[in-house]
Amino acid sequence: MEAPRHDTRGIVDPAALLNRVRFRRHEPAEPLRRYVEWYWLIDWDLPAPYASHIVPHPAVNLTFQWDEAEGGPYAEVTGVALGLYTRKLTGRGRVCGVKFRPGGFRPYAPETPVSTWTGRALPAQEVFPPATGDAAHAIVTPSDDHARVAALDAFLHSLPCTPDPQADLAMSLVQRIRADRTVRRVGDFAETEGLSVRALQRLFSTYVGVGPKAVILRYRIHEALEHAGTRTDVDWATLATELGYADQAHLVRDFTATVGVPPTAYAAEVGAGAGG
Repeated sequence: MEAPRHDTRGIVDPAALLNRVRFRRHEPAEPLRRYVEWYWLIDWDLPAPYASHIVPHPAVNLTFQWDEAEGGPYAEVTGVALGLYTRKLTGRGRVCGVKFRPGGFRPYAPETPVSTWTGRALPAQEVFPPATGDAAHAIVTPSDDHARVAALDAFLHSLPCTPDPQADLAMSLVQRIRADRTVRRVGDFAETEGLSVRALQRLFSTYVGVGPKAVILRYRIHEALEHAGTRTDVDWATLATELGYADQAHLVRDFTATVGVPPTAYAAEVGAGAGG
């Protein structure tokens, strides 16, 4: 499995966020990498509230959190978000997160389709009874990353995990969508993989949490977001074609619906922020 990427795909205005928080990614222990893509750690100490916005990856996250506004440490399972995810950060806080590979959460909760948690955030104890306040405290309290990563490793090693070839299939299909821009239509993708559209949709609902069409859209919006945030000379019509859209208008529609502003307006806002 590949090592954690260093890009900021999915983060809306990453420069603004990274100027306010310490954000790091770390690899889990080798046996866990089959299903866990990376750990992500965030610490903040803010003089004024800040709202972070994320176009989430199509993945389930397990987080251990401490926020002085919320009281003691706690653990949470967050299913695939259906739209823009917004988190208001105030005062001091810390998050130690586990980002499962899309399709990789089900082996840890094999009795429940992953779509059950789509669009939801719930106390982790409802899914993993050992995810108590004491467990969260042990993970978020250490001051150094090495100790936090070791605590995350220990917690995941303590959980039952049932290997599942269908989870492996789902993970490989999602990775193909993420890496291959030629994957544009669900019907064509299903045919290429030797599956019916219905079987593909059922697999994604059970193991990923959203359908293949939503996964294709999410990764393409990530690419558009990255282009809008890092370049001032984007040819949106050409990019729309490269991402599989019928025309520029469809890309603009999806970008606006997901991020909240058209791509050109977003590019102007991010550029102005960077310039200031």
